[in-house]
Amino acid sequence: MSELEPIVYIVDDDVSVRRSTERLIRSAGFKVLTFNSAREFLASPKPDGPACLVLDVRMPGLSGMELQGELAQSGINIPIIFITGHGDIPMSVRAMKAGAVEFLTKPFRSRSLLEAVRTAIERDLSAHKARSETGELRQRYEQLTPREREVMALVVAGQLNKQVAGELTTTERTIKFHRAHIMQKMGAESLADLVRKAEKLGVSSQK
Repeated sequence: MSELEPIVYIVDDDVSVRRSTERLIRSAGFKVLTFNSAREFLASPKPDGPACLVLDVRMPGLSGMELQGELAQSGINIPIIFITGHGDIPMSVRAMKAGAVEFLTKPFRSRSLLEAVRTAIERDLSAHKARSETGELRQRYEQLTPREREVMALVVAGQLNKQVAGELTTTERTIKFHRAHIMQKMGAESLADLVRKAEKLGVSSQK
């Protein structure tokens, strides 16, 4: 998991709102980067570590909602907190359904924004941790031989050693040998643990 400092990005074309929001979030101890347009944000380097985006809904050029869509299409899963002076219920529902953490209408309470930022950062920290764990599992899985992957897929599908041996036309003793190596390489403490790891990797008997 990344140990990088969390970053809060603020995208708002209103300079006074942008600066006041930046001061507020910095006062809570967060690193902040600001942008005056969605296009400027899109052109910037994206974070390697945990982050969130405080985003104005209505801006010249690319709107906040359109930026949310572009980020999703690009596979950039940064949690978004929308702020707006023109929000309505259908818009907020649409934003939340698309994954936004919060939808705040100006003027909003400082506490509400800071709570939303903390929630967003925690969400992204959890996502980074999950991706890191999956990446480690993927590396372990890549260490398996082709035959070990075949055995693993059948074992996690619920087949007994005897059944796996029959399907792969080998001996039960050989399957036990493969299973021991699979458990060791995958760092699995039990069959249930191996099944959970396989589910994270999307491993099934459909090889």
